[in-house]
Amino acid sequence: MAGYDVFARYYDALTANVDYAGRAAYLAKLLEKLNHAPGLTLDLACGTGSLTLELHKLGFDVYGVDGSYAMLCEAKDKAYDLDADVLFLCQKMQTLDLYGTVDTVFCSLDSINHLPGPDAVLETFKRVAFFMNDDGWFIFDVNTPYKHESVLSNNTFVYDLADIYCVWQNTYNPQDRSVAISLDFFEKMGKTYTRSSERFSEQVYTPEEITAMLEKAGFDQIQVFGDLSFDPPKETEQRLIFAAHITNSQNGVYEG
Repeated sequence: MAGYDVFARYYDALTANVDYAGRAAYLAKLLEKLNHAPGLTLDLACGTGSLTLELHKLGFDVYGVDGSYAMLCEAKDKAYDLDADVLFLCQKMQTLDLYGTVDTVFCSLDSINHLPGPDAVLETFKRVAFFMNDDGWFIFDVNTPYKHESVLSNNTFVYDLADIYCVWQNTYNPQDRSVAISLDFFEKMGKTYTRSSERFSEQVYTPEEITAMLEKAGFDQIQVFGDLSFDPPKETEQRLIFAAHITNSQNGVYEG
């Protein structure tokens, strides 16, 4: 997975429309619906920590893990500004290695799609299962095939913000079902602009493929919802919410 060093500087500006407080409240309500007390909670692929800190505000005993040091620097700065004592660890999802077990794992905003292929997704699911306590829940979202094929597709998006101009270009490859994403940032520096770029991709997965990988990793009671909903997903849903349960402890019997 890419380091996102350039992207980290602009990520919060580009996702200013994301209602992190609302997403945190939804996750809390989903746990209530599942009759699950969150306990020790991991925010996996936490990025710049926006959701982590909103969960912290709601009283979650939460910490964050992300594979990008640059993203975590932004997260630590925000935690410092809020005087929030939240731990952040730099680890990739597919090589997750925690100091102990957790009761709940969240992974939001299509981070699973950013993994480099199904092998990495399955390895991530196995790692999450290994570090979860009995009766734990793993809740995450993925972008749908509809979004990759019809929304992101081969489209270009332009973000003209106060001090940043961003051109977001997508290239959809139906052969390997991936979307190559190219970001070019133009940041205002006095009377001129400096240009920087980031390149990464998203992999397309069907709900059936995700479910099969979860089951192979040892999860059960798998449920799928529309984004920020408790209802089944619609045909044109752009993001799916998965909730997967662990019945039997896998601690100490990890099979890579």
